Amino acid sequence: MKHTRKMSAAAALAITALALSGCSADQGDDDVLRLWHFESESSAMGLAWEEAIKVFEEETGATVEFEEKSFEQIRSTASQVLNSDEAPDLLEYNKGNATAGLLSSQGLLSSLDDAVDEYGWADQLAPSLQTTARYDENGIMGSGSWYGVPNYGEFVEVYYNVDAFAAAGLEVPTTLAEFETVLQAFADQGVTPLSESAAEYPLGQLWYQLALTKADRAFVDDYQLYDGPVDWSGDEITYATETVKDWTDRGFISTDSSGFKAEDAGVAFINGEAPIFFSGSWWHNRFTTEITGFEWGTFLFPEAEMSPGSGGNMWVVPERAANKELAYEFIDITMRPEIQAIIGNNGGVPVAADEADITDAKSAELIGNFNTLTERDGLAFYPDWPTSTFYDELNAGLQELVNGTKTPAEVQQQLGEQYQSGVDDIVG
Repeated sequence: MKHTRKMSAAAALAITALALSGCSADQGDDDVLRLWHFESESSAMGLAWEEAIKVFEEETGATVEFEEKSFEQIRSTASQVLNSDEAPDLLEYNKGNATAGLLSSQGLLSSLDDAVDEYGWADQLAPSLQTTARYDENGIMGSGSWYGVPNYGEFVEVYYNVDAFAAAGLEVPTTLAEFETVLQAFADQGVTPLSESAAEYPLGQLWYQLALTKADRAFVDDYQLYDGPVDWSGDEITYATETVKDWTDRGFISTDSSGFKAEDAGVAFINGEAPIFFSGSWWHNRFTTEITGFEWGTFLFPEAEMSPGSGGNMWVVPERAANKELAYEFIDITMRPEIQAIIGNNGGVPVAADEADITDAKSAELIGNFNTLTERDGLAFYPDWPTSTFYDELNAGLQELVNGTKTPAEVQQQLGEQYQSGVDDIVG
């Protein structure tokens, strides 16, 4: 997930705290692996990597010095910390042109080409998962050297309240027309069907998904990889923008969502306040543990060959890391089937698990949806990835759309200009 934001003054001040937090480490100690990641202890990745730490220490005799950082801490201070003597040996980092690509172009990340060949990681990752692991000299993903290794995947799907669907006599839709019929049925009951957030990523991902229902891989490559110009008045984006406006006008999306954050939207679904939530696989384990009042399920967005998604956030090795070989050994352990199975059985999406090792039914459903997308080359990345400022710009534009302060055409023009300005800054 995945987003990029402008650095705030508070984030800048956090640089000092981050640097000081690592001062106790001996940068020259060959028996210590300094590791940073932002997964919680109870998350699928947190559980898997905790086991990987135990295996690593047993097999290598080295010690892992782990420091938990928040996603925002790492994202907002990475370029400063990785350009200092306080750089860890290995950290989890966000993928995409504006994040890992930017750091790779600045010389702050180590090329992993030799390690990929030595450990055979390319053979474990589907081609669509390799896109975000490789960057050219300008930091544009899809080609060039390996600068990261994802050991889990992520994607966006529809979460739905099975009990609410049954009570309304509704079935899982397989077409867009059927999906709108479902939305209308709930609206007719006085229920806002979609739990949304325009202040953060959920509505942006729905907007992008709607565009993807009309798009092909060439559109995605133009939008994400700058292979060609993006027509911001074309069918794909026009359909997406006008549909968000139409669904708001018809009561499928609340105008209040302009002020809701992702957490607000997710909690509303957990509490049974809305029967449908379109968001990422990263919510899956939380729903498994926190939803107790109803049965829930998932399905891929109807009539879409592609959905937002990619390989997960990646292991990256800073160029100034003291113990790169230890970092490579740890990455390889996290790619083992037994570690991948921990991810898969705890609500995560493994990239190299043995299917026979996935025993949890809901996890099997989640992984099945992901595999369906990867098998049809259906991972289309995320709408905010092309530039470092587009996350905030997209949210702001969609807030105005939901509020009715700008028309769909005005929002498209605004977003198109902001997108192009950001891309021009990258590719000239």
